Amino acid sequence: MTTNLLVKVLVLIGSTVSVGFGVWHFFVPGWWDWYSYIAPSAPELVLAVRAINAFFSLSLVLFGVVNVLLVWGKRSNRYSIGVFLAATCVLWMTRLVFQLVHPQGSANPVLQYGMLATFTVVLLCYAIALFIIVSRKAVA
Repeated sequence: MTTNLLVKVLVLIGSTVSVGFGVWHFFVPGWWDWYSYIAPSAPELVLAVRAINAFFSLSLVLFGVVNVLLVWGKRSNRYSIGVFLAATCVLWMTRLVFQLVHPQGSANPVLQYGMLATFTVVLLCYAIALFIIVSRKAVA
């Protein structure tokens, strides 16, 4: 497999999970009944959580889509791909660190460690692609 194809496949895998996680997260508050944990006397907190979740979910979808467009597109360059992959790596590294320090899904070890494994794989896909991009002279 050529390095160009490897980068494309790694980004496609990471981006598919990012987009999937983002789309899934749009529905999480309803499925997990998030707002039932918030006191009825704090409706502004419901709005804040809703806004943060929408922003987070949309960000994941957009980052995933833009990464695919940059890596698979014919008009992007090494610099733009590298910058966007670096930003994506920072996001996923942050999520991975949060999962290590304050794990979610701790009531179910399969969920907790499944999330940890997924976040690690996504970060590795993006980080390896970034390393390949920055360590060579041109993207074909």
